This record gives sequence, structure tokens and C-alpha cells, in this order.
Amino acid sequence: MTWLITGGAGYIGAHVVRAMTEAGERAVVYDDLSTGIAGRLPAEVPLVTGSTLDADLVARTLKDHAVTGVVHLAAKKQVGESVEQPLRYYHQNMEGLRVLLEAVVEAGVPSFVFSSSAAVYGMPDVDLVTEETPCLPMSPYGETKLAGEWLVRATGSANGLATASLRYFNVAGAASPELADTGVYNLVPMVFEKLTAGAAPRVFGADYATPDGTCVRDYIHVVDVAEAHVATARRLAAAAPGTDLTLNVGRGEGVSVREMTDLINDVTGYATPAEVTGRRPGDPARVVAAADRVATELGWTAKRDVREMVASAWAGWVRLHPEAGARPGV
Repeated sequence: MTWLITGGAGYIGAHVVRAMTEAGERAVVYDDLSTGIAGRLPAEVPLVTGSTLDADLVARTLKDHAVTGVVHLAAKKQVGESVEQPLRYYHQNMEGLRVLLEAVVEAGVPSFVFSSSAAVYGMPDVDLVTEETPCLPMSPYGETKLAGEWLVRATGSANGLATASLRYFNVAGAASPELADTGVYNLVPMVFEKLTAGAAPRVFGADYATPDGTCVRDYIHVVDVAEAHVATARRLAAAAPGTDLTLNVGRGEGVSVREMTDLINDVTGYATPAEVTGRRPGDPARVVAAADRVATELGWTAKRDVREMVASAWAGWVRLHPEAGARPGV
């Protein structure tokens, strides 16, 4: 099959491209390069530069490359920015998806994988988040992911597409340093940034009802996420028309913020204790995936542990910030 991977030059997207090609699938990348980096892509993978809002280019790309499946990762994804710019997020994420799906239906493409997020759940008050846990997103970003799932499911049902929505939990790590995340929006790179600057990492609240008082999250290696996409693509390729899957993609194991900051200090060779500050509004105490359905449906489970995530992410950070690995005693 030939898979069109929108957002394929991004952090997660580039890992999906690598995993797909290593598994023997043909990949074509569609990316506007607003945050993606063309240099992340293998030389043999075609790159079409454009927006999913460009209906003509999307349709032409599907036809020119004889696309038989789509993995849709292209989206705006910063929670805080989405609160400040809801109209932009709904336009980019929802209208871009609608345009893409319309072209997919017109071209007769039979399989569609949608990149969703654990942000659809909001603040679940449960030990393990299952796919049946009520979805109450707390940001326009999370809302666009949930509404995107609805649109994908309805389009598949009405037109005989096999579809899947993958709800990622906290993605970290890198397959190799050049594929590392260049943004500083998640806990791991935020701690790296503080350590590099000689400052203490910040822990927002230490009075939660968790074993050490700090928030607990489910972290998953980006390579595991990419391999989940390969398994999903192959599952859909063999599925009946109209099949729809909604799957958590996580490890099913919680790691507290304090445990993570301590581990990062250990892996990087720093010894900078975290500074506890007040809680951030809207932070749930615990968000950990139930990962049994994805194992049953795809035969996939995460293989890499948190230390591997941190070590691989650190190698990528040092590549971009050499001063981080050149401090005395490190």
C-alpha cells in the first residue's frame, strides 16, 4: 500500500514515516513545514509541501501518488495557544480534516488513521482511563481532537472507509538524535531547558492524592507510537469497509512528575533538585491509559521504558544544545 502521512515532517510524523518505510510500506509525506523539518525525512520519501486546507493540492496528491491509505497527523497542537486562538485551531484542525476527508472519499481511498490525543478525556477521575471513559476536553485543542474523531467515524460509516483514531498519551524520546522533538512544550524538554540554563526544574503542586504528591502521567516512547501506527495501518488494510477503532496508545503505567525529574537528573548527570510551586489550574492528579484494547485489536504493546525515553530525548537535546552536555561534572 501507499500511505499519505500528513504532518510527516513533524516530530511524531517523521517517526511514523521511518517505521512505515522500515516495515516495507510506501510513504508519501504532505506537510506545510510550519513546524515540520524536511531534513527528518528519508531521501526516497516524496514530500509534498502544502496545507490540508488546499483542496486541489490534496486531491492531486492522492491521485498522483496512487494513495491507498492516509495517516493524518497534521494539526495545531499547543493547548495554551488553542485557548488563546480557538478560531485558528478550529479552522486549521477541523476544516483541514474536513477537506482531507472529502478528498479521500472522492478518491476512493479505503483506510484512514486519525491522530487523536488523551486531551479528549480532560480531567478523568479514574485509576485507568479506558476508551469508554467520558470525554470532557478542557481546551479547544482537545475539543478539535474529539470532534475530529466524530467526523472521521461518521465519514467512514457513511462511505465505507475503515478508520481508526489513536489517542496518544505523553509522547517522549527519539529513534535517533536528528529526529528528536525540537519544541519545549512537554515535561521532558521543559526539564532539559531548565537544567541547561542552570535553573531548577519546576514541579507544579506536590499536594495531590498520589504516592508522592505530584501528578502522575503515562509516558510512551515515540518509537512505540510509530510502531502502533504501522500495526493500525495493517489492521485497517485487512478490515471490512466501515470498520472503526478508537484506541488508547500508552504504556498503562504511571510515572509521577517527581519521579520523572529525578530520573532526568540521573540520566543527564545533573543533580539539580526540583522546585515545587503552586498547582496549575486544570491539572488532573492522574492520567494513565488502560492499554488492553490496543493490545487485543492490534497485537501491539509498548516495548520501551521511561529511561530509554529520557536517554534518547537527551541525546537529541544535546545535539541541538551542545552546551547542555558540556557543563563541568556532566
